[in-house]
Formats: sequence, C-alpha cells, structure tokens
Amino acid sequence: MTASLVLDAGPLASSLSLADLPQQFARLRRIRQWGRLDGVRGAALSVSGLGRAVALGDRVVIERHDEDLPGEVVAFAEDNVTVMPEGRSDGLVPGARVTLAESPVLYPCFAWLGRVVDGLGHPVDDRGPLPQGIHPMPLRRAAPAAFRRHLMGQRLETGLRVLDTFVPLCRGQRLGVFAASGVGKSTLMGMLARFVAADVIVVGLIGERGRELREFLDVILGEEGLRRTVVVVATSDQPALARRRAAQATLSVAEWFRDQGKQVLCLLDSVTRLAHAQREIGLAAGEPATARSYTPSVFAELPALLERAGPGVGEQGDITAIFTVLVDGDDHDEPVADAVRGILDGHLVLDRRIGERGRWPAIDVLRSVSRALPRCHSDAENGLLAEARRLLDAYERMAEMIRLGAYRAGSDPMVDVAIEKHPTFEAFLGQKTDERMPAGDAFAALARILDRAGPPTQPAQPAGQAVAHAR
Repeated sequence: MTASLVLDAGPLASSLSLADLPQQFARLRRIRQWGRLDGVRGAALSVSGLGRAVALGDRVVIERHDEDLPGEVVAFAEDNVTVMPEGRSDGLVPGARVTLAESPVLYPCFAWLGRVVDGLGHPVDDRGPLPQGIHPMPLRRAAPAAFRRHLMGQRLETGLRVLDTFVPLCRGQRLGVFAASGVGKSTLMGMLARFVAADVIVVGLIGERGRELREFLDVILGEEGLRRTVVVVATSDQPALARRRAAQATLSVAEWFRDQGKQVLCLLDSVTRLAHAQREIGLAAGEPATARSYTPSVFAELPALLERAGPGVGEQGDITAIFTVLVDGDDHDEPVADAVRGILDGHLVLDRRIGERGRWPAIDVLRSVSRALPRCHSDAENGLLAEARRLLDAYERMAEMIRLGAYRAGSDPMVDVAIEKHPTFEAFLGQKTDERMPAGDAFAALARILDRAGPPTQPAQPAGQAVAHAR
C-alpha cells in the first residue's frame, strides 16, 4: 500500500502557515489508520498494512458490502496481523479495507441500575437510551495491589441457611459454584441477588441461552432483585469476542460501583463459557491446544479476571463475587474447574443426585468449603457446625448400607444419631426460592436439630484480624 494514514482534521484551512500548525493540529479529531484484508483462514483473518501503530487487543472494522464487520487483533508477526472477527466472515472480499477503531470504554453511573446491557455498554432491554457517566472504565484493568487491599470483612448474610451456616460468605470473598448443567445454578444466583445484603448487584450472563435470559430476569431475579442490579449479557449465539468482553464488562461495572464506596455483589455465570470463548480466540491466534484443547491463554485470562473481584483499597467498597463453573460431564477435576478452585476463596458443589431426591438448592455441604472459616463464625457457631458435619459425614459413609437395610442399629452410636436426625437435616438444608432466613435464626434451627442451646446472638466476626480502615 502506498498510503495507510489519514488525518481526519475536520474544517482545516486549505493553506497553513508554520505559526498556525500547533493550533490546527490541536483541532484534529482523530487519526485513522487502515490496512487491507489478505486472507481468511477459518476463524482468523490475515491483515497487512497496519504498520507499528497496531497493538494486541485493538479493535478494527473490516469493510463489507452490506455491513462492516468489527474484529479484534489477537496476534501479529512482522507486518502481518491476525484479526478475529465478531461475526461470520460471509461477504468479505480480498483487499477489503481494515480500519483501526477506538477501543471500547464503559461509562457506568447509578442510572444503570435496573438495566440490561451488552459488553460495550449498549442497552439491550428496550427501555430507551442508557445514561452515561463521566469516568471511563476500561474493559481490561489490573487488580488492586495485594498488600493495599482490605482484609475480608464481616459475614455477609445471604438469607440461605445452608450458606450462612455451613459455607459462609464474607465481604470481599470470592466463592465458586461448581455444578453440571440443570442442577440449579441460575436459581441459586437469583436467590442470592434477591436476599444478599449488598448495596449493588452486578450480574454477568456469559453464553446464556437466549430463551433463559428473559426467564432469569422476570422469574428468577424478579422486579425486586432487578431494581438494584445491573445485568451484562452475551448470549450463546454471539461471537467469542463478545462473550469474553461481556465478562470483562461485568467486572468493570462492579469496579465502578466499588470505587464509589458501595458494597457490591458480583454474580458471573459462567466462568466455563468464558474459558470456551478464550479457547476459540487462542486457537484463532495460533496457540497450541493443551489440556482438553484449552490454550495457555485460558489459564492466564482466568486469574487476571477473577482477581479483580475481592476487597477494595482505602475508602473503596468491596466486590463480593460468586463465579459459577459448569463442570463438563460432572467431572469436578477438569482443567477449568481445577484452575478456578485454586484461585477462589471457597467453593459450593451442587450435586445432581441431591436435586433428584428433591432437595433444593442441591448443595453438597460435605464437599463445599469456605476459606473464611473458622474466623467468620463465633466459637459457639463453629461448635455447632463441627458437630453437624460429623453427623452428616457419619450418615454419608453408611448411606449405601442404610438404604439396603444392611446396617444394624446399635453398631455405631454416632450413626444411630445421624439416622435419627437425617430427615430434619434434609429439611434444614433445603429451602424454597422465596424463603429467606436470617443467619441467627438459621443457627438457632441448627441448634434445635442437635438438641443444643443456640449460640448467643452477636455481630458476625470479621474473617481477618481487626481492620483499621472504615467499613
């Protein structure tokens, strides 16, 4: 190409003197640079002529006869740039102009509450224009410095007795929900969005089925939950770049509210679909496939995104986050689940067998862990929790023999007690979607099951040592 740079100067004068140049250059609106499309190889486009002005992650627009096609730079080598398009490549022609575009930036504000947006901050809820704030929030942002962050704060009441007792959630904690499809992840997220005592809720629906989006908003989340919520969505039929961008936008919106001093609950469903999107992008960029065809960039993207949630810095609020992981084939040791479990501060395991016998939410408390324990519970609460776990474990170890009628009463006193209390434990661990129970009442109910005096009513303890900053 002989020319690849255009200065879009607006109404520049036809003749300029040297003295006028500084003022005239200050009036330049933008610099547009373009290259040309050299080839299409599967999901990747080969572009030349962009020179050294291009960087990884830059957005481009490819000219097409009917509608221009946006894309993103995912790799380059010398003068050749690899672009992944955000859509089908139908209608592209050799030599089509490829123009550099502005990188997306979000401008959240409090008027976004109750709205549904995409990863570019465009409204998708047919409720009119979306007001814009004044502070830009880039989609990619580094996590706060580890030594400047708050410690995890006080226990956060979720309204779900199984969480508040067995797997507690604290301010600034990041918890994973690991489950196969159809085991109640979305329903659990809706209950949390309605019940958790947070100032603002940001929900990211990544790769969600289009039919279920409306159901989640109108039925599971409901009007009450939506009122204090921003929902960022990218459905399963959208390109991989759009799905990844929606996940990044979810954290950017949550960070803006955190920077305003708010306590934010961030719900992202699901990390696995984000990993699938990043795998598509990595393969298009020429990365080698590793474990289960995941590319190395998948395991770099996950901590970069998940670490952005958590405690804030100084006068900021905190981002308490729930990330769902869709375990393939009920394999909880598959690569994405294994990587995420090592990053987060605890995990909830949803078991299909528990749901099949009618207990919802189908949480397996013996396989679920909160790394806020034991510090976020009082000594009395930890005592109740330890005894309950012992009885649940005793029943689980002998469950097969009990169902077959092979267990003889009196063989093990602890198993005898576990069998006696099993129906009441099952009722305690289950909960209706519209039923909310304070943590104090949940511990009192657990104490009654164990025939113990309930723990004294007291404020929840911080998960860390005393924190000097203002909460």
